[in-house]
This record gives sequence, structure tokens and C-alpha cells, in this order.
Amino acid sequence: MSQEYLDAMHDDFSKVIDSLRRDLASIRTGRATPALLDNISVQVQAYGSSMPLNQLATVTAPDARMLMVNPWDKSTVPDIERAIMNSDMGLNPASDGTVIRVPVPTLTGERRQELVKKVGKMCEDARIRGRGVRKEYNDIFKELESGKEIAEDDLKHYLSDVQEATDKNMNALSEVAAAKEKDVLDV
Repeated sequence: MSQEYLDAMHDDFSKVIDSLRRDLASIRTGRATPALLDNISVQVQAYGSSMPLNQLATVTAPDARMLMVNPWDKSTVPDIERAIMNSDMGLNPASDGTVIRVPVPTLTGERRQELVKKVGKMCEDARIRGRGVRKEYNDIFKELESGKEIAEDDLKHYLSDVQEATDKNMNALSEVAAAKEKDVLDV
């Protein structure tokens, strides 16, 4: 039974790392990547609702400085264009009525530093979620011990396993953030 908790804990830690990777994919680097527009939500007038951009169009990167957004429903072009323009990424889309071209300008040194700080904040948020996972499973094992479902020696072993997994995953979070920071700082 306790092994099930350890497996669930490892899954929870994996979710924290995957979440950080998804969040970091939306941070601009010097190159254009379709993931850059993943977090953009489009208020679609024709549908009367807000939808993620990736549910309305195909996003491609034909080269390192350009994104192309090809909406499936051409009536959503103005809405998508507006959503990209209003995002805090500093992008200026241009449309020919069917395809939206989004030039990705090079980053200034100042903007790169702002983005590195944003990466650090996202990493710290992920660390907080990771510490929450550690606390949750420490509490579970302590509860099992107080309910006499596991022995005190087993509790020490499980708490050690939880801490070991926490340390390993905190290092993984740092590596993911460091790689993104390097990407942002590369000119």
C-alpha cells in the first residue's frame, strides 16, 4: 500500500516538472516557436466565447523570426490578431485576411533580463508546488504510522524516500529553468 503512495508521489512530482516546462514554453526566446502562442486566449466574437489559440488555428514557424497562424475559420482572423496584439509579448501580427504573420523581433538586453526574472519566478512557483507534494506525502506517511498501519522504522524510511525524491525533483526543476534562462540569454 505504501508503495502506491510513493508511485503517486513520483507522478505528482512529474506533473510539477511538466507544468513548469509548459509554462516556460510560452516565454519568448530569440527564436520563433509555435509554443510561444500556446497561452494566448482568443475572445471569438462569432462564437461568443473565449478559446485557446491552438483550438482555432495551426501555428507554424517557417523560420527563426516568423510565426504563421493559419485559422481554420477565416472569420476569426481579426479576433486572433487582436488577441496576439493585446498579449504582453510585444508582438505585432499582420494579416492578409486568411493567414496571420507574426514577426518575432530580437530581444533587447533589458527585455532578456526581465524574462530571466520571469523564468526564476515560474521556477520558484514550481518549487513551492514541489514542497507542497513533499508535505502532502510526509503527512500521509505520518498518518499511516499514527494509525499503526506502518511501523516507526518504516516511517523513517518513507520520509527519507520522500525527501530524496524531493531533492531529485528540485534539482530537475533547477535544470529546466537554467536551460530556459540560457535560451533566453543566447543572442
